[in-house]
Amino acid sequence: MSNRIWNVTLLLLACAFLTLLILFAFSAGHTRDLALQLRPESAAEHPPLRVALISQELNNPFWRSIEEGARASAQRNGMTVEYAGPLRNNAEEQIRLMEKAVASGADALILQGLGDPAYAKLIDEASERGIPVVTVDADEPTSRRIAYVGTNNRLAGETMGELVVGNSGESGGIGVLLGSEATNQKLRLEGFRSVVGRNPKLSIVDVRISHISRLQAAKQAQEMLLEHPDLKAIVGFSALDGAGIAEAAALTGSSDVRVFAFDDLENTRRAIREDRIEATIVQSPYGMGAKAIDILHDFLQGKKINEMNYSAIRVLDKSALPAEEEGEER
Repeated sequence: MSNRIWNVTLLLLACAFLTLLILFAFSAGHTRDLALQLRPESAAEHPPLRVALISQELNNPFWRSIEEGARASAQRNGMTVEYAGPLRNNAEEQIRLMEKAVASGADALILQGLGDPAYAKLIDEASERGIPVVTVDADEPTSRRIAYVGTNNRLAGETMGELVVGNSGESGGIGVLLGSEATNQKLRLEGFRSVVGRNPKLSIVDVRISHISRLQAAKQAQEMLLEHPDLKAIVGFSALDGAGIAEAAALTGSSDVRVFAFDDLENTRRAIREDRIEATIVQSPYGMGAKAIDILHDFLQGKKINEMNYSAIRVLDKSALPAEEEGEER
């Protein structure tokens, strides 16, 4: 009898122990599930936000500098930048690349405005899909882009006008090269005309397009000089124009024509040192790229942003080069 009681007792104890074991396992599993819910999700579960940066021309030094600034800011803000652009200046290709970026699931876009209602509509469609767009270098003001970052292009044109008048005198003919028919180029020309127009003895006698090509700039400037041998100055409003104009002046023996450039390239600096270019207006492409990413980050965080964000410009001539280059070496 005592053996039977003992066996029953052992059986009950075993059942109680098994029950406790099951309850413990259930509790441990539940605790683990709660911990998993509370744990921050991994980077694999939430990849960095993808920003598509679509340039005007893939390997243009100005746009590569924008890319560099954008990547630096993206790294600070936990985002990634996917850079693309046409091999040569091509508005249709820019549109195609934008459509491709939207279709691939980009979280945000940085691109150049084209001054085209159809392009503005594409930006609006991206916005409707929850993809914020920031324009750089040239704006698309009629679209639903959230902000513009870049030069105040009309003011840059006015600055160029004052520079040319101050260095070339208040009479004579002026030739102008535009890089393209983009909005920023037209605004620069508009600002330039406004200053030149205040000097009745000065006139803009020829305006041509270089298609963002040094070779085309040289060709157009050479033809300009042959048709107008008495030109007082030629102005280039895109990065590769200055070197092309200086080359044309040398080929035609036009040593008296004054050349004015735009942007800060090494061959432009070299020509300034050699007195083949009077001066250049320098933009801030690195800062544009960085600022564009900062704005997107703030917008996606629900912070208030400024719609218009103008970057600084400055005049670089031979007198300013030593201090500029000394500062870069530090």
